[in-house]
Formats: sequence, C-alpha cells, structure tokens
Amino acid sequence: MRRLELKFTNQEGKVVTYSLDQPIEPVDTNAINAAMDTIISENAFTSSGGDLIEKHSARIVERTVEDIELG
Repeated sequence: MRRLELKFTNQEGKVVTYSLDQPIEPVDTNAINAAMDTIISENAFTSSGGDLIEKHSARIVERTVEDIELG
C-alpha cells in the first residue's frame, strides 16, 4: 500500500505528519504544495504542540505486508 505523508512543523518546532492512503499518481508536486499551503493558511488542523506554521516535507511511503501462515 502506498501512502502520501504530509509533514508540517508546529509552533513548538515539532514535526507533525498527516497521512493519506492511495494517493493519486503520478504525484503532482504543485498540487501537494498548494494543498499544504492551504492547510497552513486556513489553520485546517492543529496539534498538541499548537498550530501548523510551515511545511516540513512530503513523501510517498510504500509498505509491504506478508502474512505468515501459522501451523
């Protein structure tokens, strides 16, 4: 499963991560930048360390899960 992680810095200087499953691909960097700017400017989310104040990073994370059959 692929996941888009949007990372922001909050007022305490800590990194806060929001994840979205099954992002649209190929990734549109401009759309991600615009969405993150909107989240910050509209104060759409908050964290225990205060408001989100700047973009930290964004990334696609892929996780592979393999079930193990037990006896």
